[in-house]
Amino acid sequence: MDFRLNEEQQMLQDTVARLVRGEYSFEKRLEYSESELGFSADFWKQLGELGLTAVPFPEELGGFGGTGVEVQSVMTELGRGLCIEPYLQSIVLGGGLISQAGNDQQHEQWLGGIASGEMRAAVGLQEPQSFYNLNDVETRADKSGDGYVLNGRKAVVISGHCADVLVVSARTSGNSRDAEGISLFLVSPDAEGLERRTYPTIDGGKGCDLRLNNVKLSPDALLGEEGKASEVIEYQAGRAISALCGEAVGVMEVACDLTLDYLKQRKQFGVPIGKFQVLQHRMVDMMSELEQARSMAILAASMADEPQSNERRRTLAAAKNVIGRSGQFISEQGIQSHGGIGMTWEYNFAHYAKRLVMINHQLGDDDFHLERYAALLQ
Repeated sequence: MDFRLNEEQQMLQDTVARLVRGEYSFEKRLEYSESELGFSADFWKQLGELGLTAVPFPEELGGFGGTGVEVQSVMTELGRGLCIEPYLQSIVLGGGLISQAGNDQQHEQWLGGIASGEMRAAVGLQEPQSFYNLNDVETRADKSGDGYVLNGRKAVVISGHCADVLVVSARTSGNSRDAEGISLFLVSPDAEGLERRTYPTIDGGKGCDLRLNNVKLSPDALLGEEGKASEVIEYQAGRAISALCGEAVGVMEVACDLTLDYLKQRKQFGVPIGKFQVLQHRMVDMMSELEQARSMAILAASMADEPQSNERRRTLAAAKNVIGRSGQFISEQGIQSHGGIGMTWEYNFAHYAKRLVMINHQLGDDDFHLERYAALLQ
């Protein structure tokens, strides 16, 4: 089987790579991270102008019609540059939920702007008590006339502080962990009763917690069929996991390159420390983990857009588990190889290690997906 990118896919990846190399230095990233927005508005605009924000959307909606492979190609290069723009949240997950569950009017209202990069979406699926279980939803949506009233909390909504629309899950029926009874709603960030608490994340981005206090929504705020959102959320979370795997591979590639360069340059006893056999073995182990992670990312990309099945669930759970373990191993061994400098804020390796930690915890860590994989085998 040929796993190489075709000519069109390679051109797409090269376009992103050139953009990141030319516009996204480590020093600029630190400036973007400390800004009020939390990322570069200009870089986001360039992603839109080059059509990169349109990659996963259907052609009839102004998109590229790309598959999981094209999305991973983009995410890998964004990972190599350690880009903090909300591509995953707005384009892959937020846009994916609206694309799958939305009606024609909602598509027309939101997807064109999201695909062009002129609008940004953020997704509130997790709650303080949910611990990776996206069916653990205590936020309630009660009927009020023709519309709904939302009450509850959402946690770690990445880039929710600057979104044009919030895609929020809420329970319209059932108990707190039932798959049935979950609905999706489109919430304006300016809605009365919505409070946002913004904070920095460990990997340089910005997240926020949402508190919904009697937030009134019109009937057209409902995204998809009432009470039937669980399958949509699971499917789109799978696509986001595939994209995360691609980003993680890009991050791990640079982390390994930085470690290898350091072993060649740092001298001890008059020779580069890369001459020491124990460090050579450590470097080989890091590269082995990288290649294993790359293989699982390719497998995840091939399954990302397949119809939902237990095989798809198992594949994505296995990929996220391997990516999480490999990322943790590479970050830990890289820090050990660097010594104290590997933990300093001014040196870029520490930021790559932190991003790998965050990737492991997004949409379920390695232990969570190992348990999920085991359960699916039964």
